[in-house]
Amino acid sequence: MAALTPSKRIQYLFTVNPTAILQLGFWVALSIIMMTVDHRYQYLDGLRDVLGTVVYPFQYLMRLPAETKGWLDQNLAGRGALLEENARLREKQIFLNAQLQKLTTLEAENRRLRSLLESTVNTPERLLIAELLAVDFDPYRHHILLNRGRQHHVYVGQPVLDQHGVIGQIIHTDPFSSTAILITDVSHALPIQINRTGVRTLALGTGNFQELKLLHVPNNADVKVGDLLVTSGLGGRFPHGYPVATVAKFEPGSPFANIIAKPVAQLDRIREVMLLEDAPPDEKPAPVAAPMAPMAPPPAHRP
Repeated sequence: MAALTPSKRIQYLFTVNPTAILQLGFWVALSIIMMTVDHRYQYLDGLRDVLGTVVYPFQYLMRLPAETKGWLDQNLAGRGALLEENARLREKQIFLNAQLQKLTTLEAENRRLRSLLESTVNTPERLLIAELLAVDFDPYRHHILLNRGRQHHVYVGQPVLDQHGVIGQIIHTDPFSSTAILITDVSHALPIQINRTGVRTLALGTGNFQELKLLHVPNNADVKVGDLLVTSGLGGRFPHGYPVATVAKFEPGSPFANIIAKPVAQLDRIREVMLLEDAPPDEKPAPVAAPMAPMAPPPAHRP
């Protein structure tokens, strides 16, 4: 058969074929009739079942690639997906650990507050709890800002303590805040006495949170490393008997001994403090001992 020229091929494509039109009309009419009969009388259910059974293997083969891909995605996840899930789980663990640390912080704060309250049991002074607001970062100027002021009856000279011992005293008050100087400030001196022997002296700040210097103690004084230093009650600021420091070093010197003490209070970790004040006269307990008899006048001087 000879090849068709392009012009004849185009003419052949657009030639009307009456036989093809009749065949198309026949199949369209047959389809409409079969759909109508099937819809109204369900005569083709059996034929549909047979055709479904014959076609099912082909349908399964067509779905097989997609199902295989899904099975592989589900059971053989890629390294990237595993790393992403691992990172997500790690972030969740970090979040839960942060929440746990917050609970631990609250528990520690609760213990500190309980220690503050328990440390003032059976004391005649009234107690006010204050929180730290700010710290002076000057290495030789140890001042802290507290969230209690004149509206809370805070006054200049009021002693400040934590659950371990003496911290310092109030040096300035505002209506709602106050400033306290720590015992380690170079301009602060605290009258103390050695608890074991009763020797009295001054504890001077050195600018170091871990050191106090004891002044004017003779070389032959009965002082030992580990001795507890307490407030002497002299000076009218601090009540008697509150712990201040322990002796850390004792070296003979000239003219006085070189004595270094370590504060018992955690001055570099302050969070909450206690402000003490003497109880008002009507709240002080009545004395239980009998009053002392007046002292007899001294005998007259004999020439």
